[in-house]
Amino acid sequence: MAAGIGSRYGGLKQIDSVGPKGELVIDYSIFDALQAGFDKIVFVIRKDIEEAFREKIGKTIEAQVDTAYVFQDLTHVPKGFVVPAERKKPWGTGHAILLCKDEVKTPLVVLNADDFYGPTAYQTLAQYLSQVRDQKGIYNYCMIGYTLRNTLSEHGHVARGICKATPNGYLADVRERTHIEQFPDGIKYTENGKDWITLSPDTLVSMNIWGFTPSIFLELEIRFPQFLKQNPAEILNAEFFIPEVVGSLVREKKARVKILPTKEKWFGITYPKDRPWVQAAIRGLIQKGVYPENLWDDTER
Repeated sequence: MAAGIGSRYGGLKQIDSVGPKGELVIDYSIFDALQAGFDKIVFVIRKDIEEAFREKIGKTIEAQVDTAYVFQDLTHVPKGFVVPAERKKPWGTGHAILLCKDEVKTPLVVLNADDFYGPTAYQTLAQYLSQVRDQKGIYNYCMIGYTLRNTLSEHGHVARGICKATPNGYLADVRERTHIEQFPDGIKYTENGKDWITLSPDTLVSMNIWGFTPSIFLELEIRFPQFLKQNPAEILNAEFFIPEVVGSLVREKKARVKILPTKEKWFGITYPKDRPWVQAAIRGLIQKGVYPENLWDDTER
């Protein structure tokens, strides 16, 4: 998913280089996915960045694997719904995934283009999705579970799905918290900008990397119109978040979500000051032999 506006970053962070040959964060995610056995990439982008996106990354990936593009637009709404003229931001991650329903007919992984998840995340997801199928009356999904302390930016607040797990390792609930920040006296989140609630550094969080069966599209198709009807007062800024959809399905006992824990340390570009940090982290992984110096042979951007 690469259609977000990037208001905290102040630019098109989806196509900002971090690797030694001009690679983007998503280059490393795709490399890891291909190594794990995934065989199709679907980019969800905005139409206005299509030319720059294709030039910066699309052409390279098209040479590696079956590639498709889906364009997230505010006008992709149910018939009869009128989009307010003041609405500017996309409808959110749930909407982005819904738009892929014609391109994806098999179990799938969804993730953010500007987040680095680590090679083991894709290997674990591939293994799980190759074995699991929906059962009668219940969907079987999965997610990579990160430790909160491993997912923070030093330069500002982040959004994370705060998770609760069952004793046997399934998701009990997930709530999207859009303003989590590290302070000298601990990690805290706020919903209103005034009241702060402390979180344990060991809190289990979702980084928006999920494994689904195609049944997710049916649920998104049903729930997106409901979201639009239920949020009239906040319609200028409300977002249809995939963690909220998954949380609802779990609470309704329509889905079970296996938590696949990882010790990987997240890094990503949320703020301009994050970029040198990400570049240094990539360089360190190259020096350790996790990635080649030139990810895609002779391609240089």
